Amino acid sequence: MVAPDLPPEPPPATGSRRKRLWEVPRTAHCPVVGVCLPLDTLRRVVNKALGGETVADDYDLHVGVVTECGMRNRVSEAVQRELERRCAHAVRHFSRAKSGEAMMALWDTAIQAGDVAAPLWAALTHPRCTQELHDRICRDIHMIQHQAGATVRADVRQLAEVTRENRELSREIGEARARVAQAQSERALDHDRLAAQLMQARATAIGKDTTIEALRNENASLRESMPELQSRLHLSQRVADLTARNRTLDAEVDELRRQLAAAEREVDEARVRAEAAVAAARASADDTAAVPVQLAERSILCVGGRHAQIPIYRDLVERHGGRFSHHDGGIEDNAHRLDASLAAADLVICQTGCLSHNAYWLVKDHCKRTGKRCVYLDQPSVASFTRSLAALPVEDTSTS
Repeated sequence: MVAPDLPPEPPPATGSRRKRLWEVPRTAHCPVVGVCLPLDTLRRVVNKALGGETVADDYDLHVGVVTECGMRNRVSEAVQRELERRCAHAVRHFSRAKSGEAMMALWDTAIQAGDVAAPLWAALTHPRCTQELHDRICRDIHMIQHQAGATVRADVRQLAEVTRENRELSREIGEARARVAQAQSERALDHDRLAAQLMQARATAIGKDTTIEALRNENASLRESMPELQSRLHLSQRVADLTARNRTLDAEVDELRRQLAAAEREVDEARVRAEAAVAAARASADDTAAVPVQLAERSILCVGGRHAQIPIYRDLVERHGGRFSHHDGGIEDNAHRLDASLAAADLVICQTGCLSHNAYWLVKDHCKRTGKRCVYLDQPSVASFTRSLAALPVEDTSTS
């Protein structure tokens, strides 16, 4: 794998030119090749430089390239070009450092950032990289490689754990997939079953629609063959409606007849009670009046009283030659008519228990102003009315 040597280019003692790979101390070749270039990239560069296919394993390839980098040859120049290409950004960044201290500050920053591959090449080839700084950089990269090894071992353990978890998750995923496949199979069966039911339902619906259409056609044919069918149906419906209406009216008539019979019975009973009351009142009036009263066309006004007794009062006054008038005291009659009735009356009989307060005070005020005689009855009855007429002085019952 050793390439023929090319004439070496002497490095400058001073100036701003960066070092070449073969100008860097040999102690830096191993970390530069191992850290800055991945193995597949390194194998590709060597194969291209030698024009063949290397059969060495990774370790032998690494050792051979480190050895070749100690001098200028096709392999070292190819590695030089690859490093310049891969680390161009870091080289430009480190070119800003004009002193060894500035260059080391950039190196420390790269270490803290955890990206040391490209900065390693840029720092070792920097024009201001002295032997002391070179040794310090090599020590730093040596410790970083140890830490990387420890990290790799931890990563290996973690990888084993992750692999175990991956197998467990793969098993669970397989079981889940099996369950999903079973569920999908069951769903497919349900879908087929429902599709069959839907098809059957559609067929049934189509059959029903066909039957309905046939019945409609048959109905239309019957209507065409019997033109008077519609009028018959209409008349039949009309007869049914009138029959129902007639039943309702018959029921209402029966109810009215029952109500009329009940009202007639009540009227007959009231007539009998009224006739009995009139007869009793007349007998009571005849018994109460010690001396027949002659009213001689006098006008007697009765204010208040019960309606059932008014005919008896009227009959009693008219039998004794007087004129009778009545006002209910504002209960049903208009209260404004009471003034006219009071002015036309010669005698006022006020039944205080059966009239309104306004009517009472109106009667009392009128009789007091005009001096008209007024008899007040607390208990309205035929007997008290008769006694009030019998107790009138002679001058009140004589003609004027």
